[in-house]
Amino acid sequence: MELPFDGAITDYFENHAPKHVRQAIKRADKDDVLDPGYPHSERMPRKAYDKELRTLQTELAKLQAWTRANGTRIVCVFEGRDAAGKGGTIKRFREHLNPRGARVVALGTPGEREKSQWYFQRYVYHLPAAGEIVFYDRSWYNRGVVEKVFDFCTEAERTHFFHQVGDFEKMLVDEGVHLFKFWLNVGRAEQLRRFLKRERDPLKQWKLSRIDVEGLSRWDDYTAAIGETLTLSHTVDAPWTVIRSDDKRRARLEALRHVLSNIDYARKKPKALGRADTAVCAGPEIWDA
Repeated sequence: MELPFDGAITDYFENHAPKHVRQAIKRADKDDVLDPGYPHSERMPRKAYDKELRTLQTELAKLQAWTRANGTRIVCVFEGRDAAGKGGTIKRFREHLNPRGARVVALGTPGEREKSQWYFQRYVYHLPAAGEIVFYDRSWYNRGVVEKVFDFCTEAERTHFFHQVGDFEKMLVDEGVHLFKFWLNVGRAEQLRRFLKRERDPLKQWKLSRIDVEGLSRWDDYTAAIGETLTLSHTVDAPWTVIRSDDKRRARLEALRHVLSNIDYARKKPKALGRADTAVCAGPEIWDA
């Protein structure tokens, strides 16, 4: 089978990845969690996951009905390293919602006209109207991390971004928008394991990009940029919620639970939400645990 990018991910795994990363992947069983610092050694069992997911998605349907009836606006920003599970988590949010009121924004590389605009402008265009929930699959925080790592912006442009982002998000919140910022964090071995699976699956190869391939060798650069971004943009008005996503199932449930727990919608059943796993979902203090 022909592999994308001439098998660059397999080549990285076999010839360039740190030894402990290669060994972790080779030793692991299917359901093992590779990061030794993750609070659970195995993935959440499928049966328990499916049951809890259905319960939370039922509550989410109530939330959407209340949102539409009251003209509420909700924004969920999903950021994280490549293969951290952003798309899969958004999919579980939208799975049983009315798509007319729950849409995904996943913007590509800005064109020449967009580059000449105010940096936040193209994201503002996609903000929700009354009764809508919008999920940003990557967001304005590209400038904080990816653009920094690959020198797609100058240091002056990035500094200006951090000078403005707090005020920008405060304006959204002051306007009544419910803003949730999720950082999904995945360990190095787990990220590479997911990339290898994508590389070998014809139905998932489209998820890979040249940026993914080149980013494998820039782990430490990403780490520095992420740490700085979380520090400079974690505010009272718009705090970051970090979710350790080495186990996708737990990550999805925690993201759903967090949104549902922080909005008082009609017919809410607090007991149905369960308790947050604070070792998996908390503030920036756990992002690099």
